[in-house]
Amino acid sequence: MNGVPDSAGAGRRDGIGACGAGGPGRIDRRPGWRLPLPAGQGRRQVTSARVPKRQRQFDPAARGALEGVRVVDLSRLVAGNMLTKVLADHGAEVVKVEPPAGDSLRAWKVGGIETAWKTWCRNKRSVCLDLRRAEAVDVVKRLVADAAIFVESFRPGVLEEMGLGPEVLLAINPALVIVRVSGWGQTGPFRHKPGFGTLVEGYAGFAALNGFADREPVLPPMFMADAYAGLYGASAAMIALWHAKATGQGQVVDLSLFEPIFAVLEPQMANWRVSGKVKPRTGSRSTNTAPRNAYRTRDGGWLSLSTSTQAVFVRLMHSIGRPELVDDPRFRTNPDRLANIEVIDGVIRDAIAGMDRAEALAQFDRDGVTIGPIMDVSELDGDDYIAAREALIEVPDAEMPGGWLPMHGEVPRLSVTPGILRNPAPRLGVDNEALLGPLLGAEELARLRQAGVVRGE
Repeated sequence: MNGVPDSAGAGRRDGIGACGAGGPGRIDRRPGWRLPLPAGQGRRQVTSARVPKRQRQFDPAARGALEGVRVVDLSRLVAGNMLTKVLADHGAEVVKVEPPAGDSLRAWKVGGIETAWKTWCRNKRSVCLDLRRAEAVDVVKRLVADAAIFVESFRPGVLEEMGLGPEVLLAINPALVIVRVSGWGQTGPFRHKPGFGTLVEGYAGFAALNGFADREPVLPPMFMADAYAGLYGASAAMIALWHAKATGQGQVVDLSLFEPIFAVLEPQMANWRVSGKVKPRTGSRSTNTAPRNAYRTRDGGWLSLSTSTQAVFVRLMHSIGRPELVDDPRFRTNPDRLANIEVIDGVIRDAIAGMDRAEALAQFDRDGVTIGPIMDVSELDGDDYIAAREALIEVPDAEMPGGWLPMHGEVPRLSVTPGILRNPAPRLGVDNEALLGPLLGAEELARLRQAGVVRGE
């Protein structure tokens, strides 16, 4: 298996050789992939000092860029909680208004532990109100009076039935940003249909693209539509808040689960109009570049490969010892390779099948081939790159094995106003006293507790 000489056409235009910054034919000395070794050979391949796990402590005094922005959050499950997590991670005061049974997210437990709630609802606060009671609705109105953002995820029309429609809320607080999360939007013929992300992922065209041509369409094994909606929603809330701060004018953000995932599938519709062809399911292959696929190694590992440029294809062929294929008429250009994908894929598959994963990664990394490991959660836990980037952090949690809860770090990363860790996900109604006491007064709060309007702690 040969390194890639610059004369093969794989050199970079900036003068750096294909094998890295060391120049033509030299070994790239930058850190390579660090992966688990086969059984019996130690847990990891260590090529440099290990990066310790990022254990962090909550700091109640932490302040972020959104300090002073109050968010009243009546949403449930993923999309709304993803939206408000982004805001809370950057300093907004997110007040979860939960029913007596709590946000439905609390019921998603693993080993009896509310892992979803703990990770998506850090930095938030919780009050517990029985919103079937008129007095509880009045408490929400009082919370909204000095809020900047209001988030809800009821079926369209329910908020109005509760007496909390946009007209009511904007009359109380004209600058309020109201984010309404639903499956299909506040308007249109599907507005009253069930709004689960699974249905949206099918209808938007994602499932039709995902999987293999000779098998069924594949729905994502995670909350994809909800997550996209939450991230779009956080951006929309900030756009509307910027307008409100400048003009004093609030507005409604109509956030469906459908439109965000539909939007990220561009330019599928334009491609269809031009070609008249429905994009087929291609597994891990691409209809734009070849080769691009997942390949299995001799020791049972998997690698993901992308050759989006001609230079990378040239390097790949030299690396696997098949330089003659660079000028083979079947593979000379990307369209040629797409037309002969089964043949070229077979060549690469056979070459990689003869190498262990660590060996293949080291060789391809040296030779400037864009390939990487397909990792599972057991490998990601404690991974050096993830630890160094603080993409995964650990926070104290007495319920977790070992006393530490792993969760994703703050995203996005800001240089001057980074995200914060102010408090763990709250217990149900834990902030009733702190938030509702000053708002209602001690006597009124005690009365509403006695009447069952205020619940939880």
